[in-house]
Amino acid sequence: MSRFLSGKYAALEPYTPGEQPKTAVLTKLNTNESPFPPAKEVTDAIAEAAASLQLYPDPDCTALRGAIAKTFDVDPDMVLCNNGSDEGLYFAFMAYCEEGTPAVFPDITYGFYPVFAGMTGTDYREVPLREDLSIEPEDYFEAGGTVFIPNPNAPTGIPLSRAQIDEILKHNPDNIVVIDEAYVDFGTESAVPLTREYGNLLVIQTFSKSRSLAGMRLGYVIGCKELIADLNTLRFSTNPYNIDRLAMAAGTASLENDRINIAHCEEIMKNREYTCGELAKMGFEMTDSTANFIFVRHPEIEGGELFAELRKRGVIVRHFTKERISDYNRISIGSREQMDILLREVRDILDGKRR
Repeated sequence: MSRFLSGKYAALEPYTPGEQPKTAVLTKLNTNESPFPPAKEVTDAIAEAAASLQLYPDPDCTALRGAIAKTFDVDPDMVLCNNGSDEGLYFAFMAYCEEGTPAVFPDITYGFYPVFAGMTGTDYREVPLREDLSIEPEDYFEAGGTVFIPNPNAPTGIPLSRAQIDEILKHNPDNIVVIDEAYVDFGTESAVPLTREYGNLLVIQTFSKSRSLAGMRLGYVIGCKELIADLNTLRFSTNPYNIDRLAMAAGTASLENDRINIAHCEEIMKNREYTCGELAKMGFEMTDSTANFIFVRHPEIEGGELFAELRKRGVIVRHFTKERISDYNRISIGSREQMDILLREVRDILDGKRR
C-alpha cells in the first residue's frame, strides 16, 4: 500500500473471496454459485433493458421493490435494494454500530463481518460456536450491541429455526438484529415474517445463490419502514444509483418466474442429500447443512491435503485455515454430474492413501 493511505485503514485485512480460476477447471465447487443458468425470461429482460443504457436507472428501484414486496408479502417501503447483499450488510454496520454499540457475531462465520467492522471503525465481539459448531441462541440474549447472524451459518451450513430467532429478538429489545439469509432458500425457515412484528429486525437476502444471478450483484434488505429509511439515508448519501438497469430487470423477471428458481433449489437439495449419503459411506463426517454447500471432514486426511489433492485433479472446493475448522472443506452443491465427479475423485484420493 502507498504512504498516502489513511492511517485508519492501515491495519485493515480485506476479505478474501473464493477463487475464480482464470483457466478452465473440471469442477468448480468453491463459491456456492448455482449450477443452473437463470430462466430465459431473465436473460430476455436483460437484453430489453440494455437498449436503454444511455439513461440512469430508477433510483427508487420501484418495479424491483414491488416484485420483492409481492413475493414476501410486505410493503414496498419495507424493502431496500442493494448491489449484492454485502452492500446491505455494510450499510447496517454503518447505521447501527458505533462507539458503545459493538457488532456481535459468531467467531466462525462469514469473513466479511470483521472486515466491515474494520472499515467502519467498529468494535466487535465474537461469540464462540458450540462444540458441534452450532449457534446457541441464548449466547445472543441481551447482546449489548448490534447482532449479525447468518442463517444458515457459513461455512457450517447449520441453521437456526424461526422460533430461535424469535427468542433472540425477544431478548434484544434495545439492539438491532441482522439476519443474513444468503443461503436460506435451500431448506431453512426465513425470518422475513418476523419483520412485521419486530421494529429491530433486518433480514438480508441475495439473488446470487438460489436465483442464479451471482454475476448481477443484486441483494435486498427487508425490515420495518423506519429501519429501511435509515439505510436509504446512507444509500442516497453514498450511491443513489446503486442498482443498474440490467440488474433491476433481471431481478424483477427472476421473481416473476420464481417457480423456475424453486425447482432449481429443489434439485440442489436432492443433490446435497445424495452427496452427503455417498460421502458418509466413505467415512466422512459433516455438519447438518441446510445451505447449498456442505462442510465435511475425514479422519484419514487433513482438510488442507484433501483440498490440494482435489485441486490437482481440477476440482476446486474451499478450505479455511482457522484452527478449529482446518480439518474441514466447504463443498458447493452443483449438478449431479459435478457431484459425481467430486465423489469419484475423493474415492480415488482415499484409496490412494489406504494402499
